[in-house]
This record gives sequence, structure tokens and C-alpha cells, in this order.
Amino acid sequence: MAEDGYKVATVQGREVQWDPEQMRKIQEHPCFSEKACHSFGRMHLPVAPRCNIQCNYCVRDYDCVNESRPGVTSRVLTPDEAVAMIKKVMAQYNYIKVIGIAGPGEPLANEETFETLRLVHEFFPSTIRCISTNGLLLPEKIDLLEKYGVGNVTVTLNALDPEVGAKIYSFINYHGNRYEGVEGAKILLENQLKGIELAVKKHMIVKINTVYIPGVNDDQILEIARKTSAMGAYTFNLIPLIAQYKFADIVPPTPAEKRAMQDQCAPYIKQMRHCQRCRADAIGKIGHDVQSCVYGDEGTKKD
Repeated sequence: MAEDGYKVATVQGREVQWDPEQMRKIQEHPCFSEKACHSFGRMHLPVAPRCNIQCNYCVRDYDCVNESRPGVTSRVLTPDEAVAMIKKVMAQYNYIKVIGIAGPGEPLANEETFETLRLVHEFFPSTIRCISTNGLLLPEKIDLLEKYGVGNVTVTLNALDPEVGAKIYSFINYHGNRYEGVEGAKILLENQLKGIELAVKKHMIVKINTVYIPGVNDDQILEIARKTSAMGAYTFNLIPLIAQYKFADIVPPTPAEKRAMQDQCAPYIKQMRHCQRCRADAIGKIGHDVQSCVYGDEGTKKD
């Protein structure tokens, strides 16, 4: 029986208790609820330019208006500019419920992220605050995220075997040191898993992003779904590789291959099947971005 004020939900065969605020952070977040994406929107604040790892599939691009994918933005905003942009957007689009930071670099590796979160927490307390992270610094930044009311956390986890991780990441920069190969992948994995554990303990709603890289991490994906579900993650987003940088010659999975992999993972964890691989400055409803209307000629629009 649920405790007073709590709702029991069945998630992939498991009974989970959500309090009313957690339910809101699911039901009004377009990435965590497919129903929500038709009614509610999100605003990504591109305040985090620097990254502390180098993924072999990632190309970050600033002042970019021609691509719609993670890692690109029309421009990087300062925290004060971000707040001014939120005020402008909220006045025009009252369906925006989520304020997220997803790049164009690693949010937790940029102090601007935390200043922005502080301002959002102060001036827009009713918004749902969201972070997308590679997880390297998540264990040591989790208390700050909690302090500023971040309730939804996405962690990109691409491998549970450091040998496979070494094929995906060129290097990590951690506490002033550069680590490559299996050593770097092992540090990253340990911190990702610890960060997920801590986020769940703090009642944050956790989404796992996994990039599907054929021939590299195919055999990791099902186990990632199983393990993170057992840890308390809420949903799982399988993202087909965008063939670029060091993985430019890898053929991405077909839509049928993606669906088949999602179907294998579905018994273990809820699948996000409506992802559009959003830009770091995306604004609007998923699939109906309006940042061109906000940024003017600096933005893009995808209908």
C-alpha cells in the first residue's frame, strides 16, 4: 500500500512509489513521458561549452545553424543571458515546463552551469530543472544539483566493460589529469554508476542515454538496460550513432535494428522511443522547435 501522498506505479513489472512532485517531474517532462511531449515543452540553455571527455562520435559545434543534433548551438550564453532568454521564452510560450542544460559540452564541468541553476532556482522555482551529463563528475556535484532543485538527470552510459569503453572514449580529463584507454574508461564507468546510485537515493528521476554503435557496443546495451533498471533508473533512451569524427566510417543502426534492440531492453526498463536528438539550444516541443523564433537568424527550426 502506498504511503500517504504517494502513488504506486508499475514500471516494467516493478512497483515503484512516486511522491506528487516526482510524478510532476515525469508527467510534465517531454523526454520522460511520451504523452507530455505533445503538451509540454523544454528549453535547453547552452551555457556549458567545455567538456571533460572526448567521445569518438562527438563533434561540438558553436555558431551552428545547419545541424540538429547534440553538441551544437547557435551560440553559448552567459548565465545572465540565459535568465533573460528564459524570461523572453516564458512570455511567448507558456507550455515550457522544463529548463535543461545539456551542453554543448559537459554541464558539470562548467561553473557557468551552477550559476545558471542558482539563478533559475531563484527566479523560476516552479520549473522542472534537468541536467544531461556524461557522469564523470556526477558523484561530487550531486549535492549542488540537489541544492538547486534539479529533479531530472540524464546520464550517457555507453559501456559496462572498460575494454569496450576504451574504444568509445579517446580520453577523459579528471581532476587535472588526462587518462586514456581502459584506465580512463574505468574511472568514467565507476563514477557513472556511483552518480546514478546517488541520484536515485536523492529521489531524482534518472534517464539513461546509450549511443548504439554497431560493431562496438552492441553486446553492452541489454546489460546496461538491466543493470540501470535494477539501480532505479526510470527510462532508457537508445540513440543511434551519428557517423562522424572517429566513427565516421561506421554505418549507423537502421530504424529496424534500433527498434529490435529497444524491444529486447523493454522488459527491463521503460523505453523512450520519441527522442529527436535535440540541439544544446533546443526550445519548444520535441520535434517542433521554436529557437529560430527566439534567436532570430541564429536559430533553427525543425517541423
